[in-house]
Amino acid sequence: MTSVDRSAPGALPEGRTRVATVPCADPYLDAVLPADVERVGPSGDPSPWLDVDYLTEHAAEIGVLHLHTGHGHVAAVAGQCWTETVRRLGLPLVVTVHQLRAHDHPPRTRWDAVMDAHLEAVLATAEVVLTLTRGAADEIAARFGRTAIVVSHPSVTAPLPELGAERGLVGLRLGPASSAVPDPAALVRAALSGAVSGGGRLRVLVDAVDVLDLDPAVRRMVADGDLELAVHLPSGWTAELQQLHVAVLPERCGTHSRDLEICRDVGTRVVAPGCGWLADQWSEVVSYASAEHDELDPVSLAAAVSAALTRPMPRPADRSWRADQQAAVRRVHADVYAQVAADRSWA
Repeated sequence: MTSVDRSAPGALPEGRTRVATVPCADPYLDAVLPADVERVGPSGDPSPWLDVDYLTEHAAEIGVLHLHTGHGHVAAVAGQCWTETVRRLGLPLVVTVHQLRAHDHPPRTRWDAVMDAHLEAVLATAEVVLTLTRGAADEIAARFGRTAIVVSHPSVTAPLPELGAERGLVGLRLGPASSAVPDPAALVRAALSGAVSGGGRLRVLVDAVDVLDLDPAVRRMVADGDLELAVHLPSGWTAELQQLHVAVLPERCGTHSRDLEICRDVGTRVVAPGCGWLADQWSEVVSYASAEHDELDPVSLAAAVSAALTRPMPRPADRSWRADQQAAVRRVHADVYAQVAADRSWA
């Protein structure tokens, strides 16, 4: 058996490595984390590892620090000061780029500048950069001069064997008005137009915590019988998507999407905005355009929904293939962690 230097930072018996992830845990992180890794640090949102004092105090517990970009609060904190602390402490930093724009804030505002500064700082500090699509990797190289390893987004769910999909049913997830969806009623009207012209019908999917904040105009459309309203709990999201022929992703900007991967797993076609690299994630995506300043183009969305309904429902992803894909993704992470941890122990 290979011996392990237990005095090396982050070293554990039998080749295990202590990895601090930001965020601590979510379905994606759980899917990609190798079995021979010990996840360290407390949970919390924002992550304690984003606090430079906490990071300094507990640095000896970390073998590898893995930051997943994408959330606005992470971009606001993990900037120059944070990365300078990471460098000063000699912590090996791995970065996975999920989002290349501030998708949860208004476009072309200070948040785009915040995201750019955040990415510039963390990518300049990272020993290894990962991302989810070839298009995103090319953009990272062009904008930041870094080469990113492309690792596919693994499965984060499985279809329910007792549940079927309804041909012609279009689903649109909706919450309160936000910077990502500033005009929910306009979005619903465009999706409804496409569903009807394609011979289908529209179902608006609302999380139980958001139902009281549903746009009044959308409520009137429900009351008039123009569309269905389905209220769900987070635990029932996979089932809601599995019942659809077409799922519309409503956010007006973004780079990658977890909901898209759930649709791939359960066999639901996706209509998504043409921003970012969503169509690179899966071939069964029908894109719609955004107009000037990323405003909704209702004609394009309606046409995309109608076109999607003319195509057959895709088959759910083969579970054996998905398992092999996940194993490959975990091997990449294991190799990266082992390499950067070894580099630190020899430093």
